[in-house]
Amino acid sequence: MEKQGQAITVKVISQDLLGSGILLKRQGDFYTVLTNAHVLRTNNSPYRIQTNDNRIWVADVLSSIRFGQNDLGLLQFRSTGIIYTVASFGSWPAVGDEVFAAGFPSVEGETGKKGFALTIGKISLTLHKALEGGYQFGYTNDIENGMSGGPLLNRRGEVVGVNGMHAYPLWDAPSVFADGSEADAALHQKITRLSWAVPIETVIKSVGD
Repeated sequence: MEKQGQAITVKVISQDLLGSGILLKRQGDFYTVLTNAHVLRTNNSPYRIQTNDNRIWVADVLSSIRFGQNDLGLLQFRSTGIIYTVASFGSWPAVGDEVFAAGFPSVEGETGKKGFALTIGKISLTLHKALEGGYQFGYTNDIENGMSGGPLLNRRGEVVGVNGMHAYPLWDAPSVFADGSEADAALHQKITRLSWAVPIETVIKSVGD
């Protein structure tokens, strides 16, 4: 599982690590990388993508595809002569399903090195309507800063979601749905205890084949 996760997960870099991304698709020499919109707001282009072989590629924001208010963004880079594995997609997970969250924490371990991380947990809550940003899957895996934009994988190594919100936010703002309504107190308590991902189906609807 770690090998599969590592193959499709990339670092999104400007001056420093901004977050993680997923190798979404390949067309000829061009690769499309999926990440969170909030990862791309922190700095100006051009961005750089670091692939699992430690090569660094210059990437531009792909603004031709719009995700509306969903916390999603795309980058594109050109690889000359090197073929990378791209993500395969899984179906909507059920509560209780085991999932793996992959990405690159901003600081990893005592050495301070920024290494690949894969955390194991399970789906704890799925929402019929999305929270702000398009978040619908709540899961027990720990997500650290830097892992935003990385994949949430099922047991077959297929991407089911895009990591983006970690549990216990620094300030306790209400949990707001995409339609502007607020979650009740009991649901809000559940939401804040979990990490959250945007479903990969939201991406597929916008990007197509």
